[in-house]
Amino acid sequence: MTISHEQAEWFRTTFDQLTDNMEKAVLGKRHVVRLALTCLLSEGHVLLEDFPGTGKTMLARALANTVQGSHARVQFTPDLLPSDVTGVTVYDQHKGTFEFHPGPIFHTIVLADEINRASPKTQSALLEVMEEGRVTVDGVAHPVGKPFLVIATQNPIEQAGTYRLPEAQLDRFLMKTSVGYPDRQATVELLNNAAVRDRAALVQPVITAATIAQMSGLADQVYVDPAVIGYVAELAEESRRQPHVKLGLSPRGCLALVRVAKTWAAADGRDHVVPDDIKDLAEPVLSHRLLLDAEAQFSGVDVQTVISRLLDAVAPPTDRVGA
Repeated sequence: MTISHEQAEWFRTTFDQLTDNMEKAVLGKRHVVRLALTCLLSEGHVLLEDFPGTGKTMLARALANTVQGSHARVQFTPDLLPSDVTGVTVYDQHKGTFEFHPGPIFHTIVLADEINRASPKTQSALLEVMEEGRVTVDGVAHPVGKPFLVIATQNPIEQAGTYRLPEAQLDRFLMKTSVGYPDRQATVELLNNAAVRDRAALVQPVITAATIAQMSGLADQVYVDPAVIGYVAELAEESRRQPHVKLGLSPRGCLALVRVAKTWAAADGRDHVVPDDIKDLAEPVLSHRLLLDAEAQFSGVDVQTVISRLLDAVAPPTDRVGA
């Protein structure tokens, strides 16, 4: 079953309402807001690599308020235990039974701040629930609710004492992006309203969790032409042949690219994916999945350069798809 034109138009209108609402707190970052919403509706998670003070927490809180959900921030530190994230089973002496006390991971939007500062064991606990959608404590599975989104952050500076995320764990994130510094206009507006201490508090709920689930279901029904599927497969093959690429795009990465492209197309009011959707989302979906060799840095080649070359090397389908 394919999404209808009317459903696609409703999706676009609702998506724009969500974006406009979040922009009350996150000024001048419409593209990043749209990426975060796309991750949520695609039932994935997002990794933000950015400098301190750029609005990562504000983004998470604005998103939680917009979808009428709860929000939790977990500051990842070297002494953080897996149970501090997932929860713990405690013995109740009065009842004579064990009770599970859920951790912060059971909120709708979870901000895992500076995830690379926690031990690999704690990182794995978070990444397990991201993948499985449930927490297992003392042999008992506890599912997290829906919608559920983890926004993990990494600081590109001050790497001393951090635990780098392995490539296999990075691959669990649907997207990697950055908020970045605001432009001059957004900065001026922010400073003019300096009296507003908490901009996320200005964000009121727009839709319910049930509507998020409905939108996710509609995004799954967006049509993907075989030519576009072939385009993604060819991009994956070419990524493994690119100079300085040690690890190319995996099958999980291909699936991620198609999933987010469907949501991106619906957010544009279309019932089908076009090649430009793939190109628009290539960097946030591929940037953390391509591993470069040691010579790349000496040659002045970074991941963004490789992705740009990759898109130039593979010609997109020329015929109009989804017509």
